[in-house]
Order: sequence, then structure tokens, then C-alpha cells
Amino acid sequence: MTDRSVRVRFAPSPTGYFHVGGARTALYNWLFARQHGGKFVLRIEDTDRTRYVHDALGDLLDGLRWLGLCWDEGPEVGGPYGPYYQSDRLGRYRQAAETLIAKGAAYRCYCSAERLAKLREEQRASKQHEGYDRHCRYLTRKQIADYEAQGIRPVVRLAVPLEGVTTFHDMLRGPITVDNGQLNDLILLKSDGFPTYSLGVVVDDHDMQISHIMRGEEWISTAPALQCIYDAFGWETPIQAHLPTILDPSGEGKLSKRKKRLPDGREALTFVHEFKEAGYLPEAMVNFLALVGWSYDGQTEFFRRDELVELFDLSRVSTSSGAFSYEKLDHMNATYIRELGTNDLAGRLLQVLRRESFPADLEFALKAVPLVRERIKSLAEVVPWVDYAFTDRLDYEPSLLIQKKMDAESTMVALHAAADSLRSVHPFDEEAIEKALRGLADRLELKLGQLLGSIRVACTGKKVTPPLFGTLDLIGQQKVIRRLEDAIALLAG
Repeated sequence: MTDRSVRVRFAPSPTGYFHVGGARTALYNWLFARQHGGKFVLRIEDTDRTRYVHDALGDLLDGLRWLGLCWDEGPEVGGPYGPYYQSDRLGRYRQAAETLIAKGAAYRCYCSAERLAKLREEQRASKQHEGYDRHCRYLTRKQIADYEAQGIRPVVRLAVPLEGVTTFHDMLRGPITVDNGQLNDLILLKSDGFPTYSLGVVVDDHDMQISHIMRGEEWISTAPALQCIYDAFGWETPIQAHLPTILDPSGEGKLSKRKKRLPDGREALTFVHEFKEAGYLPEAMVNFLALVGWSYDGQTEFFRRDELVELFDLSRVSTSSGAFSYEKLDHMNATYIRELGTNDLAGRLLQVLRRESFPADLEFALKAVPLVRERIKSLAEVVPWVDYAFTDRLDYEPSLLIQKKMDAESTMVALHAAADSLRSVHPFDEEAIEKALRGLADRLELKLGQLLGSIRVACTGKKVTPPLFGTLDLIGQQKVIRRLEDAIALLAG
């Protein structure tokens, strides 16, 4: 640990939509900050203009808010160390590059793209280590003046130490040492004045007084060069932890942004907004993501947000990659749904139904809750369980109305009797409907399942629905009577 105040950051690039891998990184940073009474900083690294996606930033901010990972400093909230967009900090990066040049820790490089491409080609052909050959590192004043006179806009490269080793410390893996001979003189500042990741991230983390860095393990390979930059400036390096990769369900590769099919035929979701639209609860997503790489005791799976803040321990984060289990997420989400209060769940279901353009109201959603609560693994799954309530005309095969040991004539008699019986039910609620139909089955000398089977198809167009008495209450008396009459006409035709 460190005696510095805890300040962590999540620093995404708006080059694509908010991925669950990034969400897990943001979550661990947020938990660490909250546990230590620190600050969670959001910084937007938007200097890669060629890959910029115009609506990615809004997607990111919406996703963080949906997960409840509100930031203490950053876009829209400000803070004492802004600006928090790298594109607004270009002057600072140019100043930092000039500082390194003055120290002899960086230099201007005038090599053309064609020369660099030819260099790589020659290195591959001779099976040499690929990297910049430091052609411009030792230019004379005259050579530099000649290049400047030609109007060539240089990049700025880091002058890495040519001898010795560079060591950085990872909280999860311990010290990692690299021979400086393996490091390249990487570009710090591009010719257009925009920084590369390496310069921008070091300058920003220093300026924003970041105490701890938690990022994906794919960044380990860049850490030695970043350490060289810290050393060149003479700055203290934040404590670092490189988090394990999230693998796809097979465990064979990284959870990709490219769409794949799951064994059950569903399309694998990878972006945060997709999980939101599919009806996953943010509480379940936070709980699930926390466990993809971290565990408390190896057994406990369900944690409230406040419990995660209290119990999260960075030292218990694994260095081994973990697979993303959609099956486990479904189970967890279903459990969270079952534990929601009736009014809470009704409100969330209502949002889903209105998003699907169904004219539902809160009364409808409250009636739907006991019918679907135990049947859905996500909020979006409510739709096929209740969509028949909003349909003007049902479309089904007439033969589905006829139950076992019944024929068309006996089915029409049963449906006529059901319409007459239900027409006189007041109030039209689940209890009164059940009493009426049980009595009717006895009078018709039918098994209750036979009568209800015919009514179910007539009123929903489906053979499987939630419990029928509540389903009929959900549909409403007038619509139920009309659908029974339509079914009779369908059989008669």
C-alpha cells in the first residue's frame, strides 16, 4: 500500500461500445476507491481520432450510471485536476515531451512512414528483432536543421536506456523485470501533436495524482516502457495491478466483441447496453462481474453492493483468466428478480413492456408479477408470457382447442358454458374466476385440465401460459368473453 490518498481512475477510449471487460475493470476500481474512502476518476482517452465512434461516449456514461458506478471526478461532474478529456490536454502533452527532450530522455524523429515500413520488411526478412533502429536518436544539429527546413513534422520518441534492466512491481504478480535491450524507442507524441497512449497515460496519472492503477493484463507488455517514462520524469509510479482476462464461455479465448452463438442458440452478449436491454438487473451484473476474477471465500456467491465494498480485497484477485458464464449470470439474475419487492419488479417490468410498445399500465404490471416472477431469468422474458394480453386477434390452429377425449362439438359446448359463466363473474379477479371454472368443470363432467386447456388456447393462442386464473384476470373480462366467442366461431367454421 501507500500513504497517499487513494485515487483510482477508469480511462477508456471511445473507440467502441462499453464492453463487460471494461465494466469489470471499472467496478474493481470503484470498489477499491469506495472501500478506502478515495476518489474514483473517469478520464476519457480520446486521442485516437481515426477509430473514434461518435456515440461510444454516451454509451459508456449511460452504462456506468446503470451499473451504479458513479464517478467522483470527470466528464459532467468536473474536478480539481481537469480537463478530463485528453483531447483538451494537448498543450500539456507537448510541454511534457519538450521536458523529456531537454533532459535527453526523448528526441525528435523525422523518419518517413515509407522508411519505417521498409525497415520492418528488412527486419522480418533477416529475422531480426522488429523495432525502430534509432536512426534519429543521434542526429547532429545540422541534420536536424536540414529536416526542419524540409518542413517535415517529426514525432517525439522515448530514448530508452540502452543497458541494464527496468523493473516494475505488480501487486498481484510481484516484481517484473525486463532487459532494456528488449525495449523500443516508442513514439510519445505524434506528428499531429496528439500523444500516444504511453505519454498521455503517464502524464495524466501523474497530474491527477492517481495512487493505484488497475487495468487489464494485456497492458503488462507496455508497463516497462511506462516505467521508463516515469523514471525519465523523476515521478513516483502509482501502485499497479494488472487484472486477469475475461475469457469466453469455452475458456479458449478472450471474450470478444465479435458476436458468437451460445450452445443454446442465443447470441452472446458482450456490451453493457445489450445486457441492460436483455433485462439483466444492474445489481446482478455488478455481483456477477465482481466474481469474474475475484472471490471472497471461494463459496459465497451473492453479495449486496455494500458487502462488496466492505469485503473486496485486491490481494484476492486471481492472476488466472476466468470464463464468462452466461448460465451463471442467468441463475444469478433470476435469483435477484425473485427477491425484488412486488412494486419494484412491477415498475421494472412496466419499463420493458412500454419499450416494446405495449400499452401496459402499473395495474397490469402488478397483476403480471406473481404470474411471471418464478418463470423469468431476465426482465425481457416477460414479453412472451404476457404478449397475448395486447393482441387484437389471436392466430392458432383450431385443433389446439380440442383437448384429449374431447371433440369439436363437446369443446364448443364447454366454451359456450365458460363464456356464460365468466360473463357473470363479478368482480373479475383470480379467486372468483377459479371458483366459477372449477364449478363449471364439475357441472360439465369434465376434468378441470380439459376445460382449462380449451380456454387457455382460446384466450391466449398458446398451450403453455402462467396459471390460467391469473392469466384471465390479466387479459380482462371483456376480452376473455370475446375470445371465447371467437374460438367457438372458429370451431363452427
